[in-house]
Amino acid sequence: MKKDTKLNTTLDTKLVNAGRHKKFTGSAVNPSLVRASTIVFDSVAEMSEAARGRDDGVAYYGRRGTSTTFALSQAMIDLENAAGCYVYSCGTAAITSCLLSFLSAGDHLLMVDSVYEPTREFVDETLTRLQIETDYYNPLLGADIEHLIKSNTKVIFMESPGSLTMEVQDVPAISRVASAHGLVTMIDNTYATPFNFRPLDSGVDISIHSATKYLSGHSDVMLGVASANERTWRQLQKNSYQLGQCASVDDCYTTLRGLRTLPVRMRQHSENALKLASWLSSHSLVDHVRHPALPTCPGHESYSADFSGGNGLFSFVLKEFNTDALTKMLDSFSYFKLGFSWGGYESLVLSATHFSKRRTATDWHATGHLVRLHVGLEDFEDLQADLATGLNTFQDNL
Repeated sequence: MKKDTKLNTTLDTKLVNAGRHKKFTGSAVNPSLVRASTIVFDSVAEMSEAARGRDDGVAYYGRRGTSTTFALSQAMIDLENAAGCYVYSCGTAAITSCLLSFLSAGDHLLMVDSVYEPTREFVDETLTRLQIETDYYNPLLGADIEHLIKSNTKVIFMESPGSLTMEVQDVPAISRVASAHGLVTMIDNTYATPFNFRPLDSGVDISIHSATKYLSGHSDVMLGVASANERTWRQLQKNSYQLGQCASVDDCYTTLRGLRTLPVRMRQHSENALKLASWLSSHSLVDHVRHPALPTCPGHESYSADFSGGNGLFSFVLKEFNTDALTKMLDSFSYFKLGFSWGGYESLVLSATHFSKRRTATDWHATGHLVRLHVGLEDFEDLQADLATGLNTFQDNL
């Protein structure tokens, strides 16, 4: 069992109890679901007292959150050893708010080249319009990122692994370089969740999650969270509020419920995915598999050093490039449904070839199709048979 060294508690136990303070739950097991826009006060003195605590989890106005929001924030603070956590309407909102909170016109951003496409679009379009300069860097760069730092560099953004091509970054090395130069580091930690990697413990300033994915775990929530250390929390909190960021308390409640089963879900996702990845590695149609736990994955050494486990997400590259055969393969699946996102209980498949080619700092050398799988909680043999049928369909249509 993994131990939380700060509290000497197993992380499984912590996930069951995080955010379940009596001020949120009363005598119930779960926090109350409190929906509110206006918060009313019985006196001027009470309103003034609430105003003094409005940045510290005291109900003041609905956009700042209710006790349901604060319960989720506290859970993430507990899990990530953070000074504070802000809750957003989705993962992209969390990412964009974090970047806008620490970048101004004339600043320079270092952004990992394997980043999630909506993040890249925001950088290339919105940040460029705001006169913020960006350089993309090789996700395998590690401490050598120091050579890319300029006098106006303010932020280094990481995503590890990359959600399509799965490169794993040396997060501690990059964080040490950033700290030495007084830069703010951010990471999209959606893949790992706090169950498998806690970035703040490795020197990162802000850890961002699309709670839409594994934290909630059932494909019925849109939510984002960003947990920050002492150095960055107040600035992130103030700017996120000024940007109008807030989230549905129903989604906060549902995500809290999802957190309780995160360990058992992640273990099953990981077991199914690793067995399928190993099987695909020896398949005659597959060029290579990009699963962080396998030595064939770029950055595997960093994964082994920093992560305590995996999940259901990985990619594989076919030897052949044939769009018609790929289309027929994708249409043939029964359990692997076509769909964006990942992190729910169901299995998904996505053709990601065109995404992988949108690079500026690194080259993509594979000649076959890149296919991303999210392996769900279905029976392994059913999923293996589904993949086998699909690959046979691909072969038959070459």
